[in-house]
Amino acid sequence: MLRLVSSIAAAALFAASAHAQTRAFDADIVVTDLGSGVFMLVGRGGNIGLSVGEDGAFMVDDQFAPLTPRIEAAVAEVAGSGDVRFILNTHYHGDHMGGNEEWADRGATIFAHENARQRLTEPQVSSLTGEEEPAADPALWPIITFQSGVNFYMNGENVRVMHVPNAHTDGDSIVYFEGAGVLHMGDVFWNGLFPYIDVNAGGTIDGYIRALDYALTLINEDARIIPGHGPLAERADVIAALDMLTETRALIAEHVRAGDSLEDTLAAQPLADYESFGGGFINTRRFIELVYTDLAARLVLSE
Repeated sequence: MLRLVSSIAAAALFAASAHAQTRAFDADIVVTDLGSGVFMLVGRGGNIGLSVGEDGAFMVDDQFAPLTPRIEAAVAEVAGSGDVRFILNTHYHGDHMGGNEEWADRGATIFAHENARQRLTEPQVSSLTGEEEPAADPALWPIITFQSGVNFYMNGENVRVMHVPNAHTDGDSIVYFEGAGVLHMGDVFWNGLFPYIDVNAGGTIDGYIRALDYALTLINEDARIIPGHGPLAERADVIAALDMLTETRALIAEHVRAGDSLEDTLAAQPLADYESFGGGFINTRRFIELVYTDLAARLVLSE
């Protein structure tokens, strides 16, 4: 009887967990037409970029595996077919490349910076929890990597993929659809939100600042920017993020140089003027903790 009760309880727990997981990914895919055959797709996880045309579909990031059928249907709506020829992972986090296996099984060729692939092949330590995360299943690993960048010439576009080092992670890429004037920045840019600096994966606030500076050299006032998270952006939004990051770096560096502890720095509320950025996954406290951890480890060496 005890075994029977235990079995029933376990089955109920599994069913509840499966239902919760299904609901977590019960998301519509919202498609925004950016012109010239380029689209932005929003569902769960990192925002997707998509180019469609006579040469096939090129997609930037693919969110979570359970969303693949819905993403495929959204691609089919704008392209006439759900087939995707190439996928570029902007970095290694699961909300941007969790669908890799599903898309590879459908015939897509998956690219990423070599550091992003390397991160997937080894256990990682979360910068938020400190817990070790196992290596990803090999079925998720990109099969083609690059060092500084790679170009795709398709659908009348020069699609420039460029590595921006040590920003969100050590394996970040941004993707510029030159003809359409659309820049996909992955998690190097969170529109209106504090970004996640994955310090245990090589991320730094200095790299973020350099990446945003570089992005601004690529785009004009008419450009549309697809952020890793947040709504579709324009050049002014990137400038606002750059200003916030630059000021954050200066404010927290003062505390680090003064020898203040993390708790002292938090108590001083250095980002009180930027609370509006703290409404997302990374709240103000988390962001200060990440920046402090980054600068405390590097400041003496870099300055």
